[in-house]
Amino acid sequence: MNSVHVRSAERALSVGTWLIVFGAMLYSILTVTPLMAKHTPEKWDWTAPILPLVVDAAVVIVVRLDAVLARLGGHGGRWPIVLRWMTGAMTLALNIADSALKKDLVGVAVHAVAPLLLIVTAETGLAYRRAITAALEDLEAKDLARREAARQEARERQEGAIRQRREEREHAAQLAREQREHEADLAREQTEREERRRREEREAIEARERAEQVERERREREREQQQREREQRERQAAEQRERERRERAERERREAQERAERIERERRELLSAGPAVEKLPEERARQIVAAAYGASVPVRTAAELCGWSVGWVSTRYQELRDHTHPNGAPAPSVVQGAHW
Repeated sequence: MNSVHVRSAERALSVGTWLIVFGAMLYSILTVTPLMAKHTPEKWDWTAPILPLVVDAAVVIVVRLDAVLARLGGHGGRWPIVLRWMTGAMTLALNIADSALKKDLVGVAVHAVAPLLLIVTAETGLAYRRAITAALEDLEAKDLARREAARQEARERQEGAIRQRREEREHAAQLAREQREHEADLAREQTEREERRRREEREAIEARERAEQVERERREREREQQQREREQRERQAAEQRERERRERAERERREAQERAERIERERRELLSAGPAVEKLPEERARQIVAAAYGASVPVRTAAELCGWSVGWVSTRYQELRDHTHPNGAPAPSVVQGAHW
């Protein structure tokens, strides 16, 4: 039997007690209300159920509070006992009163069943609840003692494990110290050997580095000499290229100047001929129009110089404007035969 079984029994007791209480209350109300109606003035007949309700309410209070006190392990004193027996006696008296007044013994016995069952159930339920509370306290005490013993056992196992681990750590530390001392001796010997080897290697490296340094200095001197010679050759080549570039530029400048002078001379010659007495050939006329366009001569004057109509000259001007290079010079394909 554990606490779960005990609590299940307590719930069964509580449910059964309240079923009996409510059944007895309902039976009492149905039994006592006609009796009260007979002994109440007619205009107050509606108050007949009040008295059984009040008595039954007292029964509910007694049962409920007794259950709570019993569950808590407490005791209410004398007055709860007085109230419990008084409500039980009142319920019994009210239920058997009508049959007793009629001297109906069977009716008295029948109507006494519910009140007596309620009284005995209340007393028995109180005793059961006190016993269940005591049993639960005993179970809880045993469970607490068992848990305490388990905790004590776990604590002892943990302390034993801690002692064992501490001893193992001490033993391992002792072995580790001995191993470290042995490794230190081996390392010291190895260090000495390594130091001798490194010293010999360092001396050999220093000798090799000195030889390499001498060789590097010699190669560096040769490289610097070659660099100076190469730079001198490059400088001379650069000076030669610069002289050639200046000469080429000067030559191009003279050629451009001569070309410009020639064009200007040809233009002056074309424009200095004066008005034409007759219509000139088209190639000659185009040359004169191109020269006039370049000198910003009006269209009419250009027409007089070439002997062609103003419309034809205007068309040639428009062609020259449409085909003029970004620098302002007319395109050679338009100025047919012009040398400038």
